[in-house]
Amino acid sequence: MKAHLRGQGMSLRDISSRLIITTGKRRGQHPSAATVLRMLRDHDAENVADAAAR
Repeated sequence: MKAHLRGQGMSLRDISSRLIITTGKRRGQHPSAATVLRMLRDHDAENVADAAAR
């Protein structure tokens, strides 16, 4: 979902306001923009690694 929202041109703050943390001590809260940035960067790195393995 994160990548989908980024594809729509949403800012990191807009994306973080739509996401909700489901586990841990911050359960029910929204992630920070920095956390969203890290998640998107990790997502992109995984996709590059998958594409290179093919």
